[in-house]
Amino acid sequence: QVQLVESGGGLVQPGGSLRLSCAASRMIFSNYVWTWYRQAPGKQRELVATVSGEGSTNYADSVKGRFTISKDSAKNTVYLQMNSLEPEDTAVYYCNAQHDVLAILSYWGQGTQVTVSS
Repeated sequence: QVQLVESGGGLVQPGGSLRLSCAASRMIFSNYVWTWYRQAPGKQRELVATVSGEGSTNYADSVKGRFTISKDSAKNTVYLQMNSLEPEDTAVYYCNAQHDVLAILSYWGQGTQVTVSS
């Protein structure tokens, strides 16, 4: 079993920045796709950004140019750098790690709250 622990959420003013971290309890970067999702109150969970085992990235249109996903294999950690934050970015952010072949191997963090407000 793998535990994922998110951190870095908080309250920030519009235009500000935050960096979210997702730490895995053990090394699982090989053959795993890492994804940040978010869920705002009353809305469905949506994909924010993804990084593959090879390092290719993909972003939701709403965050392109503002958010950057990255990973540090030595620290078993995936990051989401969020710049130019907008009130619409307010949500609980979750990280997920899923094996790129065995979909049953899927792990979730507990979520971290991000609130963008003046």
